[in-house]
Amino acid sequence: MTDQHSEKIRVLFICVHNSGRSQMAEAFLNALAGDRFQAESAGFDPTRINPLVIKAMHEIGMDLSKNQTRSAFKLYQEGKLFDYVITVCEESAEDQCPMFPGVTRRLNWPFDNPEAFEGSHE
Repeated sequence: MTDQHSEKIRVLFICVHNSGRSQMAEAFLNALAGDRFQAESAGFDPTRINPLVIKAMHEIGMDLSKNQTRSAFKLYQEGKLFDYVITVCEESAEDQCPMFPGVTRRLNWPFDNPEAFEGSHE
C-alpha cells in the first residue's frame, strides 16, 4: 500500500513549441524540488529545443542537450494525469497557448519567449 503523502505532485509545464520556457521550467522544478514534484513539459506544436536555451542552461550546470520536445496532445492521448498544468506563454499569446483538458488546477506564469530575443550571442 502506498502512502499518499509520499507521492510526488505531478506538474506539466506547457507552451506553444516546448522549445524553451517549458523545458527550462521542467528542469528547474525537478532540480530544485524533485523530492516533492515530478515535472514534465510539452507543447501544442512541438519543434526542437532552442540551441541558445541549451547553452544558457548548460552555463548553470543543467544539461538539456538530450531532451526532446513533446506533444501535449500525445500526453493526453497516453492518459497522463497531472495535479497542475502551468502554461508559461506570455499573455499577448494567450489565445495560442495550449490547454490540457481534465486538470483541476491550471495556472498561467507568463514568460517572454526566448526565441523573440534579439542581439548577439553575448
